[in-house]
This record gives sequence, structure tokens and C-alpha cells, in this order.
Amino acid sequence: MIGLLKGRVESTHEGGCILDVNGVGYLLSCSRKTLDALTTREGPHRVLVETRVSQDAITLFGFADATEREAFRALIEVKTVGPQKALIVLSSLSPDGLARAIAAKERKRLAEVKGLGAATANRIVDEPAMQKWAVGRATPEADGEGALPVLAPEQGAEADAVSALVNLGWKQPQAAAAIARAAKRLGEGATLDALIRDGLKEMAR
Repeated sequence: MIGLLKGRVESTHEGGCILDVNGVGYLLSCSRKTLDALTTREGPHRVLVETRVSQDAITLFGFADATEREAFRALIEVKTVGPQKALIVLSSLSPDGLARAIAAKERKRLAEVKGLGAATANRIVDEPAMQKWAVGRATPEADGEGALPVLAPEQGAEADAVSALVNLGWKQPQAAAAIARAAKRLGEGATLDALIRDGLKEMAR
């Protein structure tokens, strides 16, 4: 199986490119993000490859980095999400963006990916393996250097919501900041479930 190729982009086409490796042209299927990475500068390029073998074809999928290949491998394990739909998702969302959307159960965000559809988006979000992958990958973006730290509340629904986000893998300062913004938006009397849901949306922004 081919796992890596190093060569120059000979030509591009809808959904992929031909990579010239010492005079041999390899037809690769790629996401739009990988194609952009391969065409923004002259080669040679190092391309990670996932080889898929079916009854009537051997297809090579190219990736600019390991995180995108990892996301691709996770996506194709979801029922009805084949390699081509996985590339459609990765053409619209970065691996980290996809992870945050799944962790926050942003069904609408995924359903808006052109060519995916609501049913497939729901399967991706609900797949336990994808949730496990997403929680492992999703990381909060920095709130900005020099910002004052947000202290977590000591008790109540907000404190429980911060604890829930920390248990999902986010750091306490970012979790506290997200829950504080969610609580301000929802107002007094917000339930724990509502705070967690809105807090996750904050993390996914």
C-alpha cells in the first residue's frame, strides 16, 4: 500500500490532482484545503496517502498533513459516509473545526456543508466513535493574550457547567470564560443543560 508520495503537482482537476513522482503520475483525490496547500507554492511536495481498494479500483487519497488524514479515517467509519463525502466535509471544515462542531453537537453547521445533508450530518454527530475522536481532538482557541483570567464560580449550575467542559478536555480558564458568556446571554435561572450546550457552542466558535 502507498502511504506517502513526494513529487510535483503536474495538474489539478475537480476533486484532486496528478502528482509527478520521478516521471510517474499518481492520480490523487484531495480536499479543497489540501489542493490549495499543494498549489500555493512550487513543489516538490510531501503528500500523505490513504490507499483504498475496492472490487474494481484502487484509489489514492492525498493529504497535506496527518491531522486531515486522521479526520478522513474517522469519517469513513461512519455509516453512509464514504471517502468522497469525507472529502466534502474536509473541504469545508478543518479537522479542528470539525472536532469542535461534533463535540458541540452542531448538527446544523454540519448539515450546511454542501453535498452532505441533514441525515448524514446527524449520523456523524451521533456516531460514538466520532464523539470520542472529537473530544480527543477539540481544543479551545485562545481568548487573546493579555486578557484577564476568568474565575470559575464556586457553586451552582455555572460551576457544574464549567466542570463538565473541563471533563470533556478543555482547560479551566477557557471553560470558565465560555460558561460566563453563555450565562450572560441566557440570563438568571439558566439550567445546567442550557449552560453546557451554549458553552460548547462558544467553544466551537
